[in-house]
Amino acid sequence: MTMQSAGNANSIATGAVARPRAAGLSVKHREWIAGYLFIAPDFLGLVLFIGVPMILALTMGFFNVNGFGAFTFVGLDNYKKMLIDPTFWQCLKATSVYVVLIVPALYVSGLGLALLVQRTNRFNTVMRAMFFAPQMVSLVVIAVVWQLMSADKQGIIARALATIGVTNLSLLGNPNLALYTVVFVTVWFSMGFYMMIFLGGLQDIPREYYEAAEIDGAGRVQRFWHITFPLLRPTSFFILLTSLVAAVAGSQAFDLIYVMTKGGPANATQVIVVYIYQQAFQFSAFGYAAAMASILVLILLLVTGVLFLLTRGGRFSYE
Repeated sequence: MTMQSAGNANSIATGAVARPRAAGLSVKHREWIAGYLFIAPDFLGLVLFIGVPMILALTMGFFNVNGFGAFTFVGLDNYKKMLIDPTFWQCLKATSVYVVLIVPALYVSGLGLALLVQRTNRFNTVMRAMFFAPQMVSLVVIAVVWQLMSADKQGIIARALATIGVTNLSLLGNPNLALYTVVFVTVWFSMGFYMMIFLGGLQDIPREYYEAAEIDGAGRVQRFWHITFPLLRPTSFFILLTSLVAAVAGSQAFDLIYVMTKGGPANATQVIVVYIYQQAFQFSAFGYAAAMASILVLILLLVTGVLFLLTRGGRFSYE
């Protein structure tokens, strides 16, 4: 019986080994296919709604387009027009000032608020909600409200300043103040969003580092400069990059400015994206607008590349 059982076992094992492998894909290849199927909708969306429009805009910059189906090849004429267009250079200057003011202000205000409400308690939870609340409102509504508040003589800000003797101050009508007013509103609106990102970065820092520093006698300032600030490098890089892109071509750079000032007064707040919109949809100069958009993307890529080089992409240095 024992020999017979062993023989049956050997025959079964031999049959299992000799059985041909079932036709079909391996588990590894099926996982690859499943992964590609999952990312296919996002990939198609990027191609259709970002890739194709970018290619069309780059191509359109070499044509004179009147918006009624007429395309006339003009070569580099649209780009040559930019070189002699004083409004373009004025808009480029306004955009540069706007970015230089916005990016550091959002970084400092977001980090400051995050440090202020870092500890989890009932009071800080309420404060976090208050700082983040403007993000729950439409940016157009925010712009209209601040436009009414900043109105000359009748606005609540003008009336408040009049009580302390400051009169005839036009926040949106004065070319020297309009851009700074828009910057203030932008920072007020956006700082809660960047506060939440900084809070996520702060929560990822192990508490053991702070406890060890306290044992060694490090104060709050020393703990911030030697622990918090260095370990926030990836978060800082993300915030600098996103705030830079938003300041150049984001909704805050267009919606807020267009609703509050429409680029005025005297083009003081007319950034590049507003000028591109005006050329395309008010003057039907679609080819010229596309050429400016291409140059704007190129400038943004160069500045982003410099940021990558200076910060090493937010990576830590273990040397």
